[in-house]
Parts: sequence; structure tokens; C-alpha cells
Amino acid sequence: MSSGLHRHSRLRPVLSQWATRNSDSSQISPATPRLWETRSGGYDARVTKFAACFLLVFGELAFGGMCALAVPPFFRIERGFYKSSAGVYTTSGFITMLGLAALAARHTHPEEPSALALSIAAALWLSFSIAAGLYVVTLWTDTARLRARAFTAALAIGFTAVIAVMLAIEPASFGVAGAMMYALTAVTSSLMLGSVSAAMMFGHWYLIDPNLPVEYLRSLVRVLAWALCADLAALFLALGILAISGGPEHTAVAGLIDRHAALLAARILFGPGATLVLTWMTWQTLKVPQTMAATGLLYIAVMAALVGEMLGRFILFRTAVPL
Repeated sequence: MSSGLHRHSRLRPVLSQWATRNSDSSQISPATPRLWETRSGGYDARVTKFAACFLLVFGELAFGGMCALAVPPFFRIERGFYKSSAGVYTTSGFITMLGLAALAARHTHPEEPSALALSIAAALWLSFSIAAGLYVVTLWTDTARLRARAFTAALAIGFTAVIAVMLAIEPASFGVAGAMMYALTAVTSSLMLGSVSAAMMFGHWYLIDPNLPVEYLRSLVRVLAWALCADLAALFLALGILAISGGPEHTAVAGLIDRHAALLAARILFGPGATLVLTWMTWQTLKVPQTMAATGLLYIAVMAALVGEMLGRFILFRTAVPL
């Protein structure tokens, strides 16, 4: 009995201390906000910007992919390829719209991206989804004029929507040069991501129709190579223009080079750099010609391009440099 009382007396301070810590942990300190909270009671503006940066990848895929569908000869390829591919890009644009609309509805912080800018971008992506969806529907019909107009409208709206998202993310302190670099890198990244995804999906179409001329896939790979060169040029041009602009643009580039040099190198090497090497390997493989091996290389190229774009969006979020 005495030994039991002795053990109980030793446990009492431990239990008391645990109860004190447990009651303290139930109260969240206002100095350490959770991911879904802010000091002002709404969503954290950083979380909104983080989400908008990565939603941009879906938008780039949607617009760039629709552009790439203009490369293969439409009347010489079964429409099933266009139905499936355009369906993927339409869905990607719709996802972008849903994400931006949700951010706009819940975002009340005065910092950028503002609720108005997000709402405008969401409206543009809704218009893109409608135009692209109409294009997909016309693929089951013979309304060539309506199909051409829907496709053209999707391209025009997608171009505007991609730039609108980038300008919504751009800091208000950046000038005209910054806005131009934001728009340029958004367009070149879209063309690169759309070209590599369309080439990969078209390569799979040779399993359905083995008699397709290899030149059709070569034309997509050729466009992909030019898009990669343009994307690399735009990245370096953005770094140079922002660095010599002075003000907050120069500070952003300096911060990127000083504190995130490894991230910058990974963005270039694992993104357009690796994708360019894989594109060259694909081109050499098509000289055999071997479409199945080329499609496998293009699949890896899609992964490399996505890694590069994700790193670029993370750099955009951390430093405001549009890469």
C-alpha cells in the first residue's frame, strides 16, 4: 500500500506538468499563423499567390497545347487525336478557371494578387473553356466554319488569359519592363509545354494508326525545338532586363542570384536544358525511324518540362522573377 502511494506521489507532478502543456497547446498563438489563417482573419495572401503561381502551369498547358494542335495536318489525321488532345487541354483550362475563381472568392487581402485581378483571369479562362469546348463538340460534326472560329477564339482568349494570370501575380512595384517580361515568359513557357505534350500524345497515336507518315511527328518535334530555344532566350532576357531596370526588379534578380542560385540552375538545367537534349535525341531516333522509342523519349521530355515549370513557378513565388 505504501509503495503504491509512493509511486502515485511521484506521478502527480508529471501529470500536472503534462496537463499544463496540453492546455497551453490548445491556444494557438497569434504570432504563429497556420497555413489557412492570417492575422487579419482571412486567407494568407502568400498562400493565394502560391496557389495562383502553380495554377498557371495548368493554364500554360491549356493554351500552349491548343496552339500545338495547329501543327499536324487536320484533314490527314483521324479526328480522334484532336478529340482526345483538345479534351485534355480544355479540361486543363477549366481547372485553371475553377482554381482562380475559388481564390478570388476567398481572397480579401489588399495585397496582390487582388480579388479583382483573379476574377478577371477566372472569367477569361471560363471563356477559353467555352470556346475550346465548342471546338471539341464540332469535331463530331461537319461545321468547319464554326470549328475554325471556335479554335481561333480559344487561341486568342488563351493568350490573353495566360498573360492576365501573370500580370495578376506581378508585384505592383514593378514597372513596364517587368510587365513585358512577365508576359513574354508566360507565352514562351506555354508554347514549350504545349508543344512537348502534344508531340508526346501524337506519338502515341502511331500505335493506333501505324501508317501515319513520320514527317507529321517530325514537324511537332521541330516546333518543340524552336519553342525550347525561344523559352531559354526569354528566361535569360528576363533576367537581363530586370537586372538592369533598377528598383525592385533589380533587387528581385539580385536576391535570386544571391540566395537561390542552385534553384535557378536547376530551373534551367532540369527544365528547358534537359528537354532540349531529349528533343535532340527524339529527332535522331525519328531518323531511323522509330516512333515508339521517340514517344518514350517525349514522355520523359514532358516530365522534364513539368519539373522545370514547377521550379519556375516556385522561383516566381519566392522572388517575383518570372522564370
